Amino acid sequence: MHHPLAHLPTRPLAAGSLLSLLLLTGCGSGTSEPAASAEDTPEPAAAATEVAASTPRLALTHSGGVQVLDASTFEVLADLPVEGFNRLNAAGDGRHLLLSTTGAFQVLDAGTWSEPHGDHSHHYTAEPELTDVRFEAVTPGHVVVHEGRTALFDDGTGDVTVFDSADVEDPDRAQRELTTPAAHHGVAVELSDGSLVVSEGTEEERTGTRWLDADGTEIAAGSGCPGVHGEAVAAGEAVVIGCEDGALVHDDGTITKVTAPDPYGRIGNQAGSEASPIVLGDYKTDPDAELERPTRVSLIDTRDATLRLVDLPASYSFRSLGRGEDGEALVLGTDGALHVIDPATGALVRSIPVVAPWEEPVEWQEPRPTLHVLDGTAYVTEPATKELHAVDVATGEVFGTAQLDVVPNELNGVTGDAGHEHAPGGEHEHEEAGTA
Repeated sequence: MHHPLAHLPTRPLAAGSLLSLLLLTGCGSGTSEPAASAEDTPEPAAAATEVAASTPRLALTHSGGVQVLDASTFEVLADLPVEGFNRLNAAGDGRHLLLSTTGAFQVLDAGTWSEPHGDHSHHYTAEPELTDVRFEAVTPGHVVVHEGRTALFDDGTGDVTVFDSADVEDPDRAQRELTTPAAHHGVAVELSDGSLVVSEGTEEERTGTRWLDADGTEIAAGSGCPGVHGEAVAAGEAVVIGCEDGALVHDDGTITKVTAPDPYGRIGNQAGSEASPIVLGDYKTDPDAELERPTRVSLIDTRDATLRLVDLPASYSFRSLGRGEDGEALVLGTDGALHVIDPATGALVRSIPVVAPWEEPVEWQEPRPTLHVLDGTAYVTEPATKELHAVDVATGEVFGTAQLDVVPNELNGVTGDAGHEHAPGGEHEHEEAGTA
């Protein structure tokens, strides 16, 4: 069923040792069935249609599967049935998403892309499809996109798989594969020089990070970071990893601990921007809470590894954090407003009413208003009314609302542009049972 966007004009959108990690293979085609075999290669997609400009698309999960929508009109282009609770991750190529589903990261083709041609590009669309290309994983975890490379982490094995984002649907892609000493709920980030920041831990506890060079040799190790969770990359490729008592900043070959002002000051979900050296994070102080509803966020300056706390007029959830095109720090509050923060000063610039006031559900898998930013537009879901809203971050205008026929849960999107795209930190983060 198609639902044209009510009152939304069609318009372009504003974007130690090697024993610490066992190197399995340096670079080669997929092993352990991380990619589809040649005989599993999906059938050719529907015929492509050339269009005048790149066509951003959104994808949202619901109880029966995944819907793909035109980001400018909100027309539902496909409703793909998938069983169970599924998560959406950026793949990094402007066209595909990775669906965290039972036993794998599965490639979702959003059906929009661009091909460079000399001094210009040609733009195409096709029918979205859930392909047969899968990266097998016992427990699909975090997906991190950075500088045209995509890193997958399998929480069930501790395996890390890294590949060129542009090759996500190629079953013969070259892959870098490593495994951590013990399986844990972890994360890996590859930087442009080929070095890799990866979490350290076991199923019982997560304690820090290790930084390996392109050959797998350790550059630095960061310990004393209990409950490692979440990641974001800031300007200059500074990587921030959250701890239960602050964060670790990885920059220029060194790891620096940022200590929280409270004995328990958990930063577990972050949002970074290439336009800012400052990372936005959540901030929780009650280790015994079944569900803490914080009203402060953290701003971590990667230039001097300092932390600033900002008070908000309402609480928020782990799906509330985002960054604007110019690096604005965005927080979707339970008061229904999108709060815009100047990361340099910590000042609350404006609060934009978007949805009705809401309360965060205790179970982290349950739907709640969710924020996703795509090329200067903040998209916000409203599960209670089955609506999707579009907000111009620069002006504060809520310029469109569409009625959906499903209750939206997770939200992600692709630009349809040529070349790799940078996924804002926070798109691949999630809460865990007992740590909400």
